[in-house]
Amino acid sequence: MTTVGTNSVKDDRPFPDRQGPLPRELEDINAEWLSAMLARKYPGVVVEQMQRVQLINSHTTKLRVKLTYNTRGRELGLPENACLKSNWSEGFESGEICELEARFYFMMQDALTAPVPASYFADWDGDGSGRGVVMLEDLGCAPGEFGNSLDHLGVDGVAKGLESLADLHAALWDSPTLDQRWLHRSMDTPVDTEQVLRMYNYSRINMDRPAYREFLPDWLYETPERFAHAFDELAELDRQAGGPLCLVHGDSHQGNSFLRENGERVWMDWQLVRKGKPWRDVVYFMLGALTVEERRGNDRALVKHYYDYLKAKGVSGLESAERALELCQLWPAYGMQAWMSNMDVWGQSGGDMIRRFWTAAADYETVERLTAGKSPRREIRLGEGAREVSPAIKEMLARGEL
Repeated sequence: MTTVGTNSVKDDRPFPDRQGPLPRELEDINAEWLSAMLARKYPGVVVEQMQRVQLINSHTTKLRVKLTYNTRGRELGLPENACLKSNWSEGFESGEICELEARFYFMMQDALTAPVPASYFADWDGDGSGRGVVMLEDLGCAPGEFGNSLDHLGVDGVAKGLESLADLHAALWDSPTLDQRWLHRSMDTPVDTEQVLRMYNYSRINMDRPAYREFLPDWLYETPERFAHAFDELAELDRQAGGPLCLVHGDSHQGNSFLRENGERVWMDWQLVRKGKPWRDVVYFMLGALTVEERRGNDRALVKHYYDYLKAKGVSGLESAERALELCQLWPAYGMQAWMSNMDVWGQSGGDMIRRFWTAAADYETVERLTAGKSPRREIRLGEGAREVSPAIKEMLARGEL
């Protein structure tokens, strides 16, 4: 097989008889189209009616629908309420992430013992376009509540969240299931390593906001390339890490989880799924969920809590507890970039998150520790090759709404 694009592997589509690409326009998503898609997995199923319940558009699309099936669909127990996820959002090309999430649900969900949303159908083009689609349970109809980046869990709540991540990491720890060509090593794919460059135009919008200037360090404005250097060093450190790997969610903030009524935290939005070391997930969740004061008083104990819980799951080859803490103090760099390029209108407010990650990095001397005595690995020109700001964001800027 021939590798196409970044994570695409040609000719391994789940339904190779499907002709033509997946639709890119929302107007093409209707009952007839969904019937044709589902019938490839569930012969004889027909969607007789599809009612749109809610449309959520950001860098991807979540389309909540209410479905009416023929007798065959009802016999199979297909859900009346579902969420269709793809990229039908105008003016934002999301790269490979929709295909990646579809691959995850199709190829890996059955191998996991950790809680993830139920999936009923997944497909992708595999031609380098990154198009993919997945039909999921509609958690909006399930007992429980969606997480938000600003939910206050408290220290005990964060400890429980870290346990849910440990369950996830232990599920495929050092497993051959991770050896799939489409599943890249963490920080070894452009979506990870080029974030600073690709998303710089969005980061620049936030950097220029007066509220952020109040706490961001002066050096970020004077020598912003310094942060890109630190990010490159973090990526190299992670790529060179030996030992057992696990499944890495890759984007483990509260807003990508759902807390069921029974207290179970379900991790969703598997668009940055990777294989790698667990510290990316641990730090991204922990620092985002704790206030600065909570983190300063409890971070060491929480890392140790996660470490002990994971070790109790029977994993082998884990770093020492001291080394785990050292690594966690370097990983704020990932959250610093991820939240700096976040637009609040995408659904998760970023101001407090940026403050939390950048303050933690200052406390830990993250940038200094990553770059001390090292020359930049490449010549960095911020803004060169950066993703264009979407028309919708440009319009909001012009109206003074950002």
